[in-house]
Amino acid sequence: MSQNRRAILTTMLFGILGIALIALAIGDMLIGTTDVPLTDVWASLTGGATSEEYRTIVTTLRLPKVIVAIIAGMALSTSGLLMQTLFRNPLAGPYVLGISSGASLGVALFTLATPLAAMWAGTPMAALGTAGMAWIGSAVVLVAVMALSRRIKNISVILILGMMLGSTISAVVGILQYIGTEESLKAFVVWTMGSLSNVTIDNLYVMLPMTITGLLLAIAVIKPLDMLLLGESYARTMGLRVTLSRSLIFLSTTLLAGTITAFCGPIGFIGLAIPHLARMTFRTASHRILMPATMLWGAVAMLLCCVVTDIVARNGVMLPVNTITSLLGIPIIIFVVLRNRNSK
Repeated sequence: MSQNRRAILTTMLFGILGIALIALAIGDMLIGTTDVPLTDVWASLTGGATSEEYRTIVTTLRLPKVIVAIIAGMALSTSGLLMQTLFRNPLAGPYVLGISSGASLGVALFTLATPLAAMWAGTPMAALGTAGMAWIGSAVVLVAVMALSRRIKNISVILILGMMLGSTISAVVGILQYIGTEESLKAFVVWTMGSLSNVTIDNLYVMLPMTITGLLLAIAVIKPLDMLLLGESYARTMGLRVTLSRSLIFLSTTLLAGTITAFCGPIGFIGLAIPHLARMTFRTASHRILMPATMLWGAVAMLLCCVVTDIVARNGVMLPVNTITSLLGIPIIIFVVLRNRNSK
């Protein structure tokens, strides 16, 4: 394929994803237990004439959820791309490596093991405390995995150890659930199901700056990521400061995976599956294209999951978003595994 034709195809793909993003965002504000006409959605967003009921539904309930879905999809998929490139393994990701489990442990410690969550309930400090503990938990696990990767060169062993670490953390969380109070246990169990609807406007004031910072850091390491694909030795010969680059990747992943897990719960398979979907559709390994493609695909995928949950909710069944992301991501991972096996 010629370079010009490839550039045209890439532009078309970005255009299609952009249109899909806008269409799904509008669809998510139209569909729900109460249908809102398109004219009233537009009037609510632009300050036009509409009923107060429709305005409240759109601006207070559905618009924040759409924003959270876009942010969560971009953040989780980007963190997955960073991990897959850093470890040079297609099955690496925040969920598989135990990073999301570490964030869950931080939230569990804050919610179940301390009185601070109850004391700060409904205040901005609760959001900061939850996010802070999630960052600490995800950072500790990521540091542990990176330390192991420096000693153990076999990536498969690293993945197994990451999953074992995640299982160990799950056991600790189980103990915390057992000793927690009824109120704190209920709050934590609801959180573990994953939800984009529980994020308030006040939460967004914490969530947005942290995820935007993480995404900007990911964009800043696009060139180092391309070098790291060919190995650390090659990257060093090209003058890359590997330690600094890995630290930036580490910080970006912690902010992205930790923040989304803190506010939305443990959402699986987006970080693992979406980077592969971006590679398959854009057919490139260049992070200059792959990074924005992964972000767009992540946002589209999360909005699609939101639309599905809203359609199901119209029939009186409220599904956790985590179940839909798993149904979306698992077939992609199975396909990637089978394709890699057949290519050997």
